[in-house]
Amino acid sequence: MDLELGNKVVVITGGSKGIGLSCAHGFLAEGARVAIVSRDAGNLARAQAELAAAFPSAAGASPARLLTVSGEMSDPAATAAMIEQVERAMGPIDVLVTSAGAARRTPPDELTPAAWRAAMDAKYFSYVFPIDAVIKRMAARGTGAIVNVIGAGGKVASPVHMAGGAANAALMLVTAGMANAYAAKGIRVNAVNPGLTLTERLKEGMLADAKLAGITPEEALIRAKAKLPLGRIATPEEIANAVLFLASSKASYISGAIVAMDGAVHPIVV
Repeated sequence: MDLELGNKVVVITGGSKGIGLSCAHGFLAEGARVAIVSRDAGNLARAQAELAAAFPSAAGASPARLLTVSGEMSDPAATAAMIEQVERAMGPIDVLVTSAGAARRTPPDELTPAAWRAAMDAKYFSYVFPIDAVIKRMAARGTGAIVNVIGAGGKVASPVHMAGGAANAALMLVTAGMANAYAAKGIRVNAVNPGLTLTERLKEGMLADAKLAGITPEEALIRAKAKLPLGRIATPEEIANAVLFLASSKASYISGAIVAMDGAVHPIVV
């Protein structure tokens, strides 16, 4: 299926690893022009090398087909600078994928006011600031698509992920609200809710679950897998495939959707 993403300008926050990096691979394979954003220069350099090796023609293309931008998306000024840099190099942004930031998993007895605030900075504001800035530019042009990668913890409360889960829940409301508010301007806004996915983030989650249950991380992973109806953990590529579809013209009448991608582990109707 041709997703008609050729030459689209795509920004992926958190694009230097995990699901974000898999999204970058997918968009480049579809012929898009991709800017990946991360606050970690080392991760950006590794991601750039990986993507350049996979897509040699993109690395030296003019105009640019691959751009890396370092910036902290929970900082409004850094967010604005990122957008300016991307649009100077590539042109107007057609697609925004937010995948940056992850709140630390914390057992309930260890939560503090600082931990609650840090979770909002890490997960909520690192999404909201890019969304707020980019959607207004898209609205002025009358076209654009935004896909937010938001953990399933916003739907199902976890004792070790209450602060981050609260941020995720808020982002789901933002997704639905922005979709409604900007539909008349030609903007679509959707989200995917990944469950367990084979990324570095999974290890942190297993450590927190293990600590709370008094077991080893290996045992925690075995227990987690046993709960999955599909019998396996998702790959980042599987999540990226859904993101690409939602960003494409093939999803032209889908907006305000929150797509569950937990392998049916939580059979709930929303």
